[in-house]
Amino acid sequence: MRAVIIIYMSFVVTQVCAQNKQLLYNVDDLPQTLLSNPGASIAFEKHIGIPFLSGFSVSAGSSGVSTYDIFQEGGDINTRIRDAIFRLDNKDSFVVNQQLELVSFGWKSKFTENYYSAGLYQETDVIAYFPKDIAILAYEGNANFIDVPFQFSDISVAAEVISVYHFGVNKEISKKLRVGGRAKLYMSIVNINSTDNEGVFITRSTPNGPNFLQHQVQGANVTANTSGLRSFVDDNAGAGKAVGRAILSNNLGVGFDIGATYTIDDHWTATGSIIDVGAIFHTKDLKNYRLSGSYETDGIELQFPDVLNGEDLTDYWQNLQDEFEENLPYEDSLQASYTTWRPTKFNASINRGFGTNLNGDCDCTNSGVDRYATNVGAQLYAIKRPRGFQGAATLYVDRTWNRFLRTKMTYTYDAFSNRNIGLLLSTKINKFNVYLAADNILDYTNLAKAQSASVQFGFQLIFDPE
Repeated sequence: MRAVIIIYMSFVVTQVCAQNKQLLYNVDDLPQTLLSNPGASIAFEKHIGIPFLSGFSVSAGSSGVSTYDIFQEGGDINTRIRDAIFRLDNKDSFVVNQQLELVSFGWKSKFTENYYSAGLYQETDVIAYFPKDIAILAYEGNANFIDVPFQFSDISVAAEVISVYHFGVNKEISKKLRVGGRAKLYMSIVNINSTDNEGVFITRSTPNGPNFLQHQVQGANVTANTSGLRSFVDDNAGAGKAVGRAILSNNLGVGFDIGATYTIDDHWTATGSIIDVGAIFHTKDLKNYRLSGSYETDGIELQFPDVLNGEDLTDYWQNLQDEFEENLPYEDSLQASYTTWRPTKFNASINRGFGTNLNGDCDCTNSGVDRYATNVGAQLYAIKRPRGFQGAATLYVDRTWNRFLRTKMTYTYDAFSNRNIGLLLSTKINKFNVYLAADNILDYTNLAKAQSASVQFGFQLIFDPE
């Protein structure tokens, strides 16, 4: 069992803080800002993404442990794993998110003055909370934890691979207010969900009983729902099946984004957005796993048959197994439909611009507000997860150096790191744009010590107002 825990710890600390795209937020000359705030003020009138290359991001975080904590040289790895198990709690999480824009385009209507954007992207999102009680039980056993309950609710994992069709509208309400919305159609490729588990395992001291210890499982209800996984595992479906589901899946969902930008005065703006309010309804290619019930045992009570009179030996282990399965039935052939909610994200920011006015004498933004060469500000971010919200706070300096180069530097504090420095570089030659962004650049000299990392890049055509 210790080997299982070592493998688990090795997996969770070697992942590549998820989903927060603070380096792209409020960058008004990149179309990707519309994906985190459909009501953003933007400085272009058309964009066309290079298919499969216009936007790629991968990010991951571990809120309580790094690869270096476990696999550093010297000392005993088993001691380090034990220390990590007892240091972490059931709110610590391991998160991975990846996005790939497959198709991306947008244009400003000459008739309505609205900016319309649409596209298709693929996303992978995984969160696994640390199952502290189960890890202690598996690694240490129960000998030193008499009368201590181990909670099955510590088991909480959600993973999905989806594709998303989207269409957004960015509209000026007044010179001070711009709003936007985006409709989304979700195509589920694979989903695994085990987040609402219940039950307790406890070992009690019973010196007056038939044995000194009694083991109890109380109110167990441990469930794992999957969709799309069975055909890959049982039917050996290949990559073609995944591509087909990305285009059109039997497990569909709907959702929306909303956002706004408010111009306080010539220098100050405030923004806010709510992203991925929606759900996916899983009805096809299902397989559910469930363990439920209650059970208690004092161990095996030996009975000695009269062998000389022909009585058979008692099959103790078979009797114990039959009793266990009767009281704690395990089912792995269920095909019950279920619904998952998307991890809704919230953004808010305050920004002050100063220095050179990039607009000059022209209206070079959709909202007609001034654009400054230098911007400083603060952003708050939160994402709804199975055990509550995970948040982050960011301070940034955004500088447009000339027609070809823009940079943004951020400092972000979150559950994964308190020293997260990020950097965005965006360059544009004629209409061709390339951007590269990375978080936690201070840890790139030794990624093993990093508890989170994020990389984003893209290639696209961006058309400025004439």
